[in-house]
Amino acid sequence: MSDDRPPAAARRRSDLRVDQQPAFVLHTYPWRETSLIAEVLARDHGRMALVARGARRRTSQLRGLMSPFSALSLSWSGRGEVRTLLRAEWTGGLVPLRGDALLAGFYLNELLVRLLARGDAHPALFGAYVRALQRLAGDGARLEAALRGFEVELLRETGHLPALDVCADGEAVVAGARYRVEPQRGLVRVEREGEALCIGGGTALAMASGNFDAPVIAGEARAMLRSIIRYHLDGRPLNTRRILQDLREL
Repeated sequence: MSDDRPPAAARRRSDLRVDQQPAFVLHTYPWRETSLIAEVLARDHGRMALVARGARRRTSQLRGLMSPFSALSLSWSGRGEVRTLLRAEWTGGLVPLRGDALLAGFYLNELLVRLLARGDAHPALFGAYVRALQRLAGDGARLEAALRGFEVELLRETGHLPALDVCADGEAVVAGARYRVEPQRGLVRVEREGEALCIGGGTALAMASGNFDAPVIAGEARAMLRSIIRYHLDGRPLNTRRILQDLREL
């Protein structure tokens, strides 16, 4: 019986290569004299670290491409934590971010780098990221709603978001009730508020449906999401949040 499969060595080489993957650069830092290591968000591979050899040379075709918020098609190969970038092509389609929206975009990128494990595929989160960039570019007045919506999607995808329609004891969330936020357990109904962070049931239900328009809901959602993110970062501050807080309350 004939075996039409390619030799094992050829199969191993093809397994190491990924071609034309939609992706965005999240962050770059220098590597050796002329190269960069880029943290990217790829649609079908999640957060990846890629070395872009020679990308810091003035004559490199990669020099203008490896910047945050550029929609790219990337090809890479290799094993381990850091892979080798083979090709990058700009695919376009997004309006450049400016002003507060640009800082907000960097905040989203830092969240992804800090909270997303490398190599975990999150196609739905990739789509949420694209939508968030589009919202930031298209309507500066809805910057906070864009941030809150993405934070919810990121925490949900990484398994850090408590249920928003059911409290920790299994009872349905009631719009008129108040709930204590416990990052590990979820929402706990309270009759009297103490020092712990509490939100209204109406806020939790609005967050579940992606509605952050009302000022009260936006404020409570911001406090709840900030608390959960801080918990999962072990209290380590986000650099971009500090900058954004100087401009407006996140």
